[in-house]
Order: sequence, then C-alpha cells, then structure tokens
Amino acid sequence: MAKTITFGIQKGGSSKTTTSGIVSYLLAKDGYKVLAVDMDSQGNLTDLLTQKDLSFFEGKTILEAFKENNPKKYIYEVSENIHLLPSDDYLATLAKFLYRDYERKQKKDVNFLLKETLDHIKEEYDFVIIDTPPSLSEPMINAICASDEVVVLCESSKWAFTAIERFLETAIHAKMNYNPSLNITGVLRNLIDSRRTDSKAFANLIESQYRDIVFSTLIKRKAATGRISLNGFEGNDELTTALEEYLPFYEEMKKRVGIN
Repeated sequence: MAKTITFGIQKGGSSKTTTSGIVSYLLAKDGYKVLAVDMDSQGNLTDLLTQKDLSFFEGKTILEAFKENNPKKYIYEVSENIHLLPSDDYLATLAKFLYRDYERKQKKDVNFLLKETLDHIKEEYDFVIIDTPPSLSEPMINAICASDEVVVLCESSKWAFTAIERFLETAIHAKMNYNPSLNITGVLRNLIDSRRTDSKAFANLIESQYRDIVFSTLIKRKAATGRISLNGFEGNDELTTALEEYLPFYEEMKKRVGIN
C-alpha cells in the first residue's frame, strides 16, 4: 500500500510544486513507483512533470476521476516509475461538485473524496505525492485527509511564516477529527536568499518557533532550480545543479517517513 505525502501551505510562492515534482523524481530514480497527484487547478505540477500544455489534458483530469469515482483511465504515464493524475482550470469547480453531487446526492463527507478515489489504486504504487493549492480550501483539506504524511513548505517571508501556524492548526484538526494516522513530517524552509539578512532572519525565526518539527535542511534559492519549470527533468543539462539543494532534504524526509 502506497505511503501518501502531501506538500502544502496556504501561501503561494512557497515552492510546493517544485518540491513535489523533485521528490517524485528522486523517489522514481531510487526505483519506487510514484503517483503524483495535482490538486491545484493551476495545473503547475502537471505542466512540470509532462512539459505539455494543460489543454492536452482537458477532459482527462482528476476532476473526471472524481466524477466517475474511477481514477484508472485518467492516470497519465510520465515515465515507467512516475504516473500522474493531472489537473487543469476546471478543478476550480470541485467545491460545486462536492456539495451538489457528492455530499447531497451520495450522502458522503466531502473531505474524503480524494481518499476514496486513491483507495482504488494505492496498492499499485509505493508513494503518492500530492501537490496542493495555496489556500485552505476543499482540495487542500481532501489532500490532508487522504495523507499519511504532510510536509509544510515555507518561504522566508512574514506572510509565509504567519501561515505556518494556521496550516498546522488545520492539519491537527484533520488528524483529530478525520485522519488519526496523519503525521506532520516537518516544516521545510524554502527559497532562502543567503544574500539577504531578512531572509536569514526569518529562517532562524522559523527554526526557533518550530524547533521540534523543522527540517535541518535549508533550501537556498538557486536559478537552476527555478528553471526546472522551463526545462523539466528529462534532457535538462543543469538538473544535477538544480537538485543539489534538495538532496539533503530528501534524505532527511526519507528517514522521517520511514524509508530505509
């Protein structure tokens, strides 16, 4: 049965998609079979992993999988070890479907739609990696309720820092009321600019405030990593440089989630 890991925070620009994509790539490179799930209507993880325009996936996304309660025919094979449940703009209508059809007609809790969908195929994968939108909305709550682990992403700014506490409160509420097996894997400090004193100050503040759960790894801002969105993972001449900052985090994360 796959271990499910969500990367999230309700603040945009915290590198959730880049981190989700990199972790998916590294797990696949290590020989694990990975299902990446794009729960953001912006479809950035879909774009990152496939390097295809989102129009290619219209009518073939996770939204259709939800509506048919069958994800299998909507899974896109990126590579032998990375499969994807893609997303596009129409996922923005998820709340309408949840409350009009899923809750009212099927009499089911709207927080468990993603879990119910993934249960059909979890035995086929080693890991499910979920990318989430920058809001505490239905897609985010569904992701948390479907997960074994949640990694909190935080860039070095005041608004990202203040978002951590609210996100953790949401995760703890979900653990207490919906998903008792959920584990808060840790807080990852991301996009740290070593040239700026304010960036380093926020990184230190996050470590001080969340000492028990913060990852020791600091992900520094690097141009090659930012260009992964343009160049993808295959045939990317600067991929080794782009991944350097993430490798220590990846090893640290593996230990925390129980990967030997």
